[in-house]
Amino acid sequence: MQSNSSTKPTFTRPEIERLYNGTFTDWNKVQLLWKGQELFKRIFDSVSKAKKLVCLEFYIFRNDETGNELAKLLKKKAREGVYVFILYDHFGSFGTPRKFWAELKKTGINVRASHPFKWTAPFRYVHRDHKKLIIVDGEKVFTGGLNIANEYRGYYFKRLKKRKESWRDTGIMLEGSIARTLFGEFKKSWVIWGGEPIIYDVNMGKSQGEIEIPSAHSLPVLPIFASSARGRRRMRRLLYYSINHAKHSIFLTTAYFTPSRRMIHALSEAVKRGVDIRLLLPGKSDVLAAHYAGRALFTKLLKAGIEIHNYKGEILHAKTAVFDRCWSIIGSANLDFQSLRWNDEGNVGILDEGFGQQMADVFNEDLRHSVKIELDQWVKRDFCEKVKEKFFALFRRRL
Repeated sequence: MQSNSSTKPTFTRPEIERLYNGTFTDWNKVQLLWKGQELFKRIFDSVSKAKKLVCLEFYIFRNDETGNELAKLLKKKAREGVYVFILYDHFGSFGTPRKFWAELKKTGINVRASHPFKWTAPFRYVHRDHKKLIIVDGEKVFTGGLNIANEYRGYYFKRLKKRKESWRDTGIMLEGSIARTLFGEFKKSWVIWGGEPIIYDVNMGKSQGEIEIPSAHSLPVLPIFASSARGRRRMRRLLYYSINHAKHSIFLTTAYFTPSRRMIHALSEAVKRGVDIRLLLPGKSDVLAAHYAGRALFTKLLKAGIEIHNYKGEILHAKTAVFDRCWSIIGSANLDFQSLRWNDEGNVGILDEGFGQQMADVFNEDLRHSVKIELDQWVKRDFCEKVKEKFFALFRRRL
């Protein structure tokens, strides 16, 4: 992708593929979903139209109104003969009762739990499957920051005649070759956690014309899925490569932010190169320990010239990055130790100026609903807040 202000491309496909040791897939249609309930509407509509296969992999799958509505739909599809597979994280969905899963299994739905707790290896419980993935018929994929729960959808409580506002999240719908690639990722995870191998040909009964996306609408997509220590090292290598090679701008949105010294150094060095770095974080968080641990580093970041903005209103839960308005990453990984060192994560990278500009436009729209933190005011914050930040920063490697 070539920048208008430079004859040399900022990011190139061969270089990203070489660095990440992975390959972009072509012939993809991509749609960004970020306004209100549009993501869940698309998910429910797509699942309801499934003809052969639905696969779900989620960190959180609750048995609240949203979870029960989706479960009811999945049961219906299973009775119609659609193969349904659900892989949920044991820790993330800890509050979901066994009865909920048992009722799904009774209708023929295949259910497995990832990273179950084991008394023989209790410290392994820190590893979690944080991926968010829905695959429909091997043709359509949804991923991003969402989970299956009311707060991510914005649920209307009829009895109270009140709508619970949805958290600000970002998802993406993908159609084309990437769907088959990510179906392959799901099948690997399914077998790892004790499921029988899934034998299903996503191309069965299709002509070539039905599989491909017209070239005028196709985008190259890189699957950035990490389910091992090696995979997380590759993910981190790609992240630091992107920060270190950006020439003009870096727009980062994350729900949980506890950066390492290496990340702070990389961002600070990018500012010295003249890169415009803007960081969008939640103004309030559902995980207060991580919230305060991240804020302990604000002074250092602000002094380095990095802009920090706090989102107002509902909780910000999106995880996106845009480099030079041409290289974008969307998915489940936060900029914290838990995501970058311990979790199984699922992201996609898209190398395209048009899509990058769309991502930048969404970021700027979010900034209009945010408050910029100024250094002179930040250093005057309440002493008790500083104490909380210092305390929780001691545990940032486990947050």
